[in-house]
Parts: sequence; C-alpha cells; structure tokens
Amino acid sequence: MNNAPRTWLRAYLARQLFLRVTRRMKPSLAGLRLRRPGDFFRRVGADGLIGFGESYTAGDWEADDLVGVLTAFAAEVDRLVPPGLQRLRRLALPRVPASDLGTRKGARRNVPRHYDLSNDLFAAFLDRSMTYSAAQFPDPRTATWADLATAQHRKIDRLLTQARVGPGTRLLEIGSGWGELAIRAARRGAEVVSITLSKEQAELARERAQRAGASGKAEFRLCDYREVEGDYDAIVSVEMIEAVGAPYWREYFAVLNRRLAPGGRIALQTITMPHERMLATLGTHTWVQKHIFPGGMLPSLSAIEGLLGPLRIVDRLSLREHYARTLLLWRERYAQQREAISGLGFDETFHRMWTLYLAYSEAGFRAGYLDVWQLTMERGRR
Repeated sequence: MNNAPRTWLRAYLARQLFLRVTRRMKPSLAGLRLRRPGDFFRRVGADGLIGFGESYTAGDWEADDLVGVLTAFAAEVDRLVPPGLQRLRRLALPRVPASDLGTRKGARRNVPRHYDLSNDLFAAFLDRSMTYSAAQFPDPRTATWADLATAQHRKIDRLLTQARVGPGTRLLEIGSGWGELAIRAARRGAEVVSITLSKEQAELARERAQRAGASGKAEFRLCDYREVEGDYDAIVSVEMIEAVGAPYWREYFAVLNRRLAPGGRIALQTITMPHERMLATLGTHTWVQKHIFPGGMLPSLSAIEGLLGPLRIVDRLSLREHYARTLLLWRERYAQQREAISGLGFDETFHRMWTLYLAYSEAGFRAGYLDVWQLTMERGRR
C-alpha cells in the first residue's frame, strides 16, 4: 500500500496545528527557527510529540532559548490540541511496547539502558556527591554550581531525618543511585541494604562506600524491589517510583508496606504530574520513554494517595523550584563538559538528545507541569 498520501496529510495537519499554536504563542516562541520545515512537519505528523523531540535531535529546529520555548509549550500543553481531538489522544498515539513494561525481566532491561550508559558520563555533569535527583537549596533562585553538593546533602539528610534513621536503624533504600544516601545513612549508624538493577551504579557505589569507610554498614545489592526480603525500620526511595511503570505502582506500595517493620517510617521522593494529565497519557509512548527512561511513568499525587493501602502520608514538601534550578545547573555543566563527554564516545545526536531531555525537564518544573515531592509515610491506625 502506498502511504505517501497519508504521510502528506499528517504533515499538512501538523503544519496547520503548528501555525495555529505559534500564532497564539508568538511572543513566547521568539527565537524558534525551523531549519528543515519539511522534515519537521513530517516527523511531527507521523509521531506527534515523539516526532517533535526527534526532530530536535535531528537538527530540524533550533531555539535561542530552548528552555524558554519548552516552558511556553509546557504551560500550554493542555491547549495545544483542540478539546475534541484530545479525547482521541489515547487511541491515536502509540502504546508502550510490551518489551518496555516493568516486569521483572523488563525492569532488568530498562534500568541499564539509562543508568549503565557510563559512570563517567554522569560524573561529568553531576556534582561530587553523584546525586541524580532534586537538590534542596536555601534559595533556589540564586543557587550556583558551588552550592549544589551541599544542597544534595541537605535533601538527603532531610529524607533520613524524616525516616528517623539513626544508630542501629535497619534501612532499606530502593534505588541506590551511586551510593551517597546509603553512605550518609551509614555514617548515622544505620545498617543499610541498598538495591539497584544497574551494575554500573552498584560497582561505583561499593567503591565510594569503601573509600568513605562505610562499606561495613552499607550493602549494595543487584536486586528488583519485588525480590527484597526482611523487615526494615525505615525505607527510603528517591525518584525510583517513576521507573516502576503504572501497572506496577500498586505492587510497589505493597512491597513498601510488607517490608516496613511496625512503627517504621518511609521517606519517598517522587516527581509527579497533574492527575488529569496523567490519565490522558497513561499507557501512551512518549519521547522520554522511548529515548531516556524506557518503561517509566510519572504518577500524580492523587494516584499515590489511592495506592497507599494501610500507609498514610504524615508530611509532604514540594521541591519544584529546587528541581528547576538543579536541572539548570546540570544542563550548564553538561554544556561545559561537552568535549569531555564526546571523548567518552557520545556523538552530536546524543548531545542534542540529552540537552533536550535536561531542558524539557527543567521547563516542566518551571511551568508547573511537573512537581517533585518528599512524602513521609507511616502505617495508619487500623
């Protein structure tokens, strides 16, 4: 079958939608330039927002202020498509591939596709704490690179304090990162079991713990969260639920409840999106899922609250503005380290993809489309 007419029609519709949007948002989109309009509209027409991201990676468009343009789009995201067509969104967009679902086998494939890219890559743009989540600054409006490591420790210490981690605490960390939280918990006297599915993370976390003198109290295991055994006085999980996938959120919270000892506490840090937006995108395949975090999905606060079972939230803190600043500092650092990152074997396509990823994430927090919460939980009274 000749698909040329369908391809032409989709590109035409994408062009009309783009012109409609840019007329309404013209002041906010100053500096956006289409270098190859034909390719841009073809990609967007074929794959929607996935095509929009891929067209940037391919060099079809540029922006003098990439974050500014993406922030404007994020602020208008629910109005970009006419209401009548929004109802058809989940029917028209591609579904998450079955191979990317967060089953035990799927998770073991998904996690390394991001976190095992290269420890040296992450070290190039993260601060010395090697912490890959929202920091907590005294004032995110004025924070600089020099403030980032201390701000990451402030965030970690608050989570540990909320979970009541101290001498003798049996702590389970779900999602090790590169070990900084486990090391700081061990320094408090806790006995830490930290799990990850990233071999690269586990190896470096063990090395860092040994250098810090914490290896006797912090154990790093290659382990799925569903395979954890034992009871723990405290559980901490930082920006891990996003990788679980919506079909497995209920199981994730069941594990938290099952592994928490009586009287224990959970400190969870999670990125969220508005509930209605989450429902609209549930099960669809996005650019971030395809190219950055396969199998992932951001929950809403309402979704989390509906999954807690006997757990209840006793404290919550938003770090939305702090994450926007954290991402700005990472993006600037990445640009400074671009040549060194190229030396690791990453090409121009990768640079554009990761620049877009960091800028898109920052824009989401600046526009209020994304939020990030520290949630403290304990079992409610039965």
